[in-house]
Amino acid sequence: MPDSPLRVLRRRLSTWYLATFGVILLLLGGGLFVAIRHQFATELDASLRQATSELERAAAIREREAVLAGRVVDAVDELHIPDRSLYLLTLDGRVIRPDSAPDWVSAAARAAGHRGTLDLDHELEDEGTLRLHAERFALPGRAAMVAIAVADKLELEDRYASLIVAFGAAALAALILVAAAGSLLVGQSIAPIERSLEQMRRFMADAAHELRTPLSVLRSRAEIALQQPRDGASYVAALEGIDAESHRLSRIVDDLLTLARAESEQRPIERSRLFLDDLVVDAVEAARIVAGRKGVTLTLAEFEEAPVDGDPHLLRQLVMILLDNAVKFTPEGGSVEVKVGSDAGAPQLTVSDTGPGIPADQLPHVFERFYRGDPARARQANSGSGLGLAIARWIADAHGATLTLHSGASGGTTATARFPTGTLPAS
Repeated sequence: MPDSPLRVLRRRLSTWYLATFGVILLLLGGGLFVAIRHQFATELDASLRQATSELERAAAIREREAVLAGRVVDAVDELHIPDRSLYLLTLDGRVIRPDSAPDWVSAAARAAGHRGTLDLDHELEDEGTLRLHAERFALPGRAAMVAIAVADKLELEDRYASLIVAFGAAALAALILVAAAGSLLVGQSIAPIERSLEQMRRFMADAAHELRTPLSVLRSRAEIALQQPRDGASYVAALEGIDAESHRLSRIVDDLLTLARAESEQRPIERSRLFLDDLVVDAVEAARIVAGRKGVTLTLAEFEEAPVDGDPHLLRQLVMILLDNAVKFTPEGGSVEVKVGSDAGAPQLTVSDTGPGIPADQLPHVFERFYRGDPARARQANSGSGLGLAIARWIADAHGATLTLHSGASGGTTATARFPTGTLPAS
């Protein structure tokens, strides 16, 4: 089974995170190695120069104390510097101490005798490398000589290798951490996309389901009406049923279009000063007709002036959705109470009903699209599309308001829309 595009994207992003950090580590490590290798080489040369200086100093001290000329040689014999080979030669390359020296050391002495100082690398047959430093110096009453100190560059390479091992271990640990952190970050980055796609798939499936029902009813009524000749009353009844289903279909399409425009920010929101109490009075009068037909009492319990800034059409739609839901889920003989006023200076609308209420586990989902709760509740509101509260939440959010639902343990539901104080910023 092929991987999903998002899974492929997750893998590619994680790989890019790891590759990018790997390149950074490679460049940083390369620069660091070059700098440290140069530093190590500089320290090695400094130690060789120090060794030749010690050799010259020892020779000068022994010369002053010596009675015999040969006592200068004893200074070289007595001087010992760990991991350094010391040579004392004449300017023409003849070895004074120790007893012998390699030909390349004698050649270096002659070159240093001519130049004054000399630094060079000598490659050995076993692939090793020796580093040499030579200096010409003169003692009082003596001919000039050449002091040479030699060190094996294996010391440098050992230090360099230990650094590589340490840096490599740290880099490997860093890459593992980056791989884990990168995977986590990619997962967090893609999670909203995955949720959006999942919501889109669910929305499309729910929308198709909701549209299929009225379309199926329309088709069935039309087919039944056309199967055989009928009297005028039968055709009228069929057309009335078709008209009712077409109205329901139209409401679903309008609600879907409203939400689509809201998400794409194509629905402009007007900003003007208006009074929420005036909107509520008008909406209550319109909703009383539906409530009366169902045998539900709709009352305006509290009525205070509540100025708000917003879109009058959208705010009226918000109020109508809350009233329609309250009436829809309230059984015959029940009541719906509406309050409008202010709370601590904030305009507030409250719609309370005496219906069966909403279970606590369903309250977090009531603002989701097409959500209707348990089947009994869905049947009770058989004309709904499950989009009303989703639209109401969007209208409230667009106006900076908070929309909440609360159900008591004994039943009944209270919807509260609380608007901000002051003037909202223009969109």
